[in-house]
Amino acid sequence: MSEENKIKEYSNGEVTITWEPSKCIHSANCVNGLPSVFDNKKRPWIDAMGATTEEIVKQINKCPSGALGYYFPEKSEKSSGDVISEQLVEVMPNGPLMVYGNLQVKLPDGKIQNQNKVSAFCRCGGSQNKPFCDGSHKKNGFKG
Repeated sequence: MSEENKIKEYSNGEVTITWEPSKCIHSANCVNGLPSVFDNKKRPWIDAMGATTEEIVKQINKCPSGALGYYFPEKSEKSSGDVISEQLVEVMPNGPLMVYGNLQVKLPDGKIQNQNKVSAFCRCGGSQNKPFCDGSHKKNGFKG
């Protein structure tokens, strides 16, 4: 697994927070919503001891890209929040195309990638993680 596709984990003993940097679109929902846990000025930037498990799970469920997830070690099943069975597509002003729900994405190499909860697709053309958004729209001034 390349460094770009690495999944990082942070635990408070009850819940393990997962972060996939390659999926992150830098919306700052986590930093603004729960700064006691998510602080991009600190290293490591995630402090799993900074809030209750319930607060952490609630905030992770608001992650628009699915870069943040969690699992409970005793259950050993990973989650990036509630799985949504119906799909919803939302065009973010000057940002990605958000698709909520379960879907399969056929990648250019023919591989099928299962996505759940939320997927952010690039609309600006600048992503280095196509077809997914990597936040490039903020750097290249995309309007749309």
